[in-house]
Amino acid sequence: MALNLRQRQTECITRMLNMNQPVNATGTANEEVYKILIYDKFCQNILSPLIHVKDLRKHGVTLYFLIDKDRKPVHDVPAVYFVQANQSNIQRIIADASRSLYDTFHLNFSSAVPRLLLEDIASGTLSSDSIQRIAKVHDQYLEFVTLEDNLFSLAQKSSFVQLNDPSAGDREIEEIVERIVTGLFCVLATLAVVPIIRCPRGGPAEMVASALDQRLRDHLLSKNNLFTEGGSFTSSFQRPVLCIFDRNFELSVAIQHDFRYRALVHDVLGLRLNRLSVQGEKGGLKLFELDSSDPFWVANGLLEFPEVAVEIETQLNKYKKDVDEVNRRTGGTDGAEFDGTDLMGNTKHLMNAVNSLPELTERKQVIDKHTNIATVLLGEIKERSLDSYAKKENEMLVRGTIDRNELLGVLRGKGTKLDKLRFAIMYLISSESINQLEVESVEAALRESEVDTSAFQYVKKLKSLNVSMASANSASRNNIVDWAEKFYAVTAGVKNLLSSDRQLALPRTVEALMEGKPNPEIDNYLVFDPRTPKSGSGSSHLKGPFKEAIVFMIGGGNYVEYGSLQELVQHQQPVKHVIYGTTEILTGVEFIEQLTLLGHKMGFGSSTAAPTP
Repeated sequence: MALNLRQRQTECITRMLNMNQPVNATGTANEEVYKILIYDKFCQNILSPLIHVKDLRKHGVTLYFLIDKDRKPVHDVPAVYFVQANQSNIQRIIADASRSLYDTFHLNFSSAVPRLLLEDIASGTLSSDSIQRIAKVHDQYLEFVTLEDNLFSLAQKSSFVQLNDPSAGDREIEEIVERIVTGLFCVLATLAVVPIIRCPRGGPAEMVASALDQRLRDHLLSKNNLFTEGGSFTSSFQRPVLCIFDRNFELSVAIQHDFRYRALVHDVLGLRLNRLSVQGEKGGLKLFELDSSDPFWVANGLLEFPEVAVEIETQLNKYKKDVDEVNRRTGGTDGAEFDGTDLMGNTKHLMNAVNSLPELTERKQVIDKHTNIATVLLGEIKERSLDSYAKKENEMLVRGTIDRNELLGVLRGKGTKLDKLRFAIMYLISSESINQLEVESVEAALRESEVDTSAFQYVKKLKSLNVSMASANSASRNNIVDWAEKFYAVTAGVKNLLSSDRQLALPRTVEALMEGKPNPEIDNYLVFDPRTPKSGSGSSHLKGPFKEAIVFMIGGGNYVEYGSLQELVQHQQPVKHVIYGTTEILTGVEFIEQLTLLGHKMGFGSSTAAPTP
């Protein structure tokens, strides 16, 4: 059975809401207990895509509050806390217990709570004579946000900036790596699998892979082992492969304009935690949910926008036809006389019509929702020429060049400041050789539009370092400044962009890692197996083939990359399965903001200027 992260995390949360008691086949506890739920902002975001208000009521949760809000006592009722293990939350829990806000406290931390914080809880509740109110303390290993069955985020902000900041010290880098490792450990604990780990050499990917390997090794030696996999994942064919990459592996995907539905909705309309607010047809904002419960979203997310518009019309016509059929059968439209002689037949038609009404109503709501979203998207596409941006960027990536007049025409044409900046950076990344005069005219065109060019300057610096690193022989490479070493993967990243069929580098590499055949692109990738002695971690049986992969992108991911991996597995025989995760899910604009910040840190542009649309 394929790994399903959304299902596994939902099961863990359900058990937690039922005071960590076993739940029955209906997903509820055998004995219903009314309770209060207290969470922090981070854990609210974990719950939000998985658990709705009606689900909370089903599990006996009558009230729910943020931990930092002032709350009144509710006596004789237990409280379930779901929070991150940090000092401010611990102090708040001690204060709540000392005020006897609730009858008993069931404490659930999103990851393993450090011993020092546990001691703080003990001493704090002892001194206020409230320790008897603490019923249980649980480490839940749920410190990640699952958005779809195969999509998760660690919700760790700005990791690209932090890891690439030229002024970052070793201690800061280690802390970020540690946080990422904790998040990935939680994902693996929830899935109850110990994967084989693969990554490119050097940089954040190797740092995270190596630290995660050590964390898993240490844990497997402990008494309370979370990975009791039994016999189902013992051979290398059945264990998944965890492929870890760093955003520098392929910068363009984080910047480019994409014209597929799911990616457009995220990039243009700001889909967040599976929720979206758009302007309604009659004014006012409308809030929509886009998740696995929406069949249209699931079926059409990977289609190009024009195909989605056609599909909406097709669905609408099919709906109208089905409504007409119901009306015809019940004598609603064609004026057919009620035939008293066939009473049984008429009753059957009426029953069928009544039974089909909820399904028809639901279909209409989905069609209306996507009509509304598509209408707003179309307005943005026309106003900003987004179709033209997507097409021209793709052509640049395939051809490695663009006509100068066409390039400057786009930069002086429609689109927001950031659309133009993204296009200019895509030109830099995709160009096989840099024409200095052309680059200067691009910068002039950006300045005409009053664009902060710090991000452009930063990528230009990367590109020049990239050329010098590529031309340096192995003996002289050590002489290049240490800062350049942070961008070890950019050479590969630029090369990856220029494949003739424009398949993204990530799915191509993941496919090779899953196949496990000799391949020059991945032959130098590192292999870690936390279940084997370290000396044997290079043995050939660890290289696959694999049916399942978890792909993790450090420094920010997006729906373009997620979609490309889903497309990859759809066309595979035998069927394979890929889960995609990242430190945070970013729109093109959000990633450009991080590049701009790095540009400022490098001394480009004004440190006070921030990119504005």
